[in-house]
Amino acid sequence: MTRKMKNISAAIIILLIVAIPVLAHHGTGISYDSAKAFQMTGTITEFRYANPHPQMYLDVKDNSGKVVHWGLEVGPNPAGLVKAGWGKKRSEEELKPGTVITVTISPSRAGTTTGVLNRVVKSGQVLDGFDFGNPAALGQRGQ
Repeated sequence: MTRKMKNISAAIIILLIVAIPVLAHHGTGISYDSAKAFQMTGTITEFRYANPHPQMYLDVKDNSGKVVHWGLEVGPNPAGLVKAGWGKKRSEEELKPGTVITVTISPSRAGTTTGVLNRVVKSGQVLDGFDFGNPAALGQRGQ
């Protein structure tokens, strides 16, 4: 094998090694079902402003009155929230534990109590920067 062929082979191998992790990135369309979006009202227990996506945790009462714990992925990363006017300080102040909100989410395809956040309504107002082109809510869960 000539030196040129060895260099080309090495470059192809390096390119494949670098490119394969890109295929591992999850997409919200794979993990969450936007066709089954719904609204629910709950109390924030925690808001984590972290990479790669902030997380919000809610306690929601189901139809029987039992409290169900939900974990929600916030669509944009922290840089996207900053662009929308939601820096870490504002997020922690307005989305602090004990705050009652109504959210529209796309639930997990796995059937767990997780989802991706589509919209947040606090005190009757849609929070600017937390309306991610949400699909129409198909139902209401919890109160």
